[in-house]
Amino acid sequence: MPKHGKKYQDIVKNYDLKTLYDPEEALSIVKKAAPAKFDETVEVAVRLNLDPRQADQQIRGAVVLPHGTGKSQTVLVFAKGEKAKEAEEAGADFVGAEEMVEKIQGGWFGFDVAVATPDMMGVVGKLGRLLGPKGLMPNPKTGTVTMDVTKAVNDVKAGKIEYRLDKAAIIHAPLGKVSFEEEKLFDNYRTLIDILLKAKPAVAKGQYVKSITLSSTMGAGVKVNPLKPVGK
Repeated sequence: MPKHGKKYQDIVKNYDLKTLYDPEEALSIVKKAAPAKFDETVEVAVRLNLDPRQADQQIRGAVVLPHGTGKSQTVLVFAKGEKAKEAEEAGADFVGAEEMVEKIQGGWFGFDVAVATPDMMGVVGKLGRLLGPKGLMPNPKTGTVTMDVTKAVNDVKAGKIEYRLDKAAIIHAPLGKVSFEEEKLFDNYRTLIDILLKAKPAVAKGQYVKSITLSSTMGAGVKVNPLKPVGK
């Protein structure tokens, strides 16, 4: 059994690590137990009863959290002409075409989300090996390959997050900051969980949500009852 330090022991002394809490109570615990002096991010890890190796059991998408994440997102838009102008007017931080591709090939990654119009994907495709591993490649499934660049930029700025089933069949996502009111954190949590429940593949069998754990950046995990993922 690994030994934990005093700080960890102080964090977990006010709740039971084995108890499955309702999400509202779990979020309250996470807020109170956050140990850092900075405004930690509240995160959720949802383990699903799926096989990520099977194409028909993959889950990937994006959702706009009603209260945002508390983090300002920097947006790069690959576009030309009128669409480039539209992106600039929408508040994109960087807009360009081939020159932005060259800049990234030179090692620049000063953005959090990349958006592209469909006609630019032939050029952007050259960046697959660079952007793919970082989760920055524009993708139609997450709404980042679109002609409606205004909506794409506005959604990101409003708190849009992307989610994807990883190799361990877990979806990790931020829900906001510890400084958020509990009601706002729960609204964000419920919005994400509702989307994941609706995305359940037809081939999924048995208990779909295997486990849910909430935590802050530096805090310990608090387990949520997976049979009641959105509360009572």
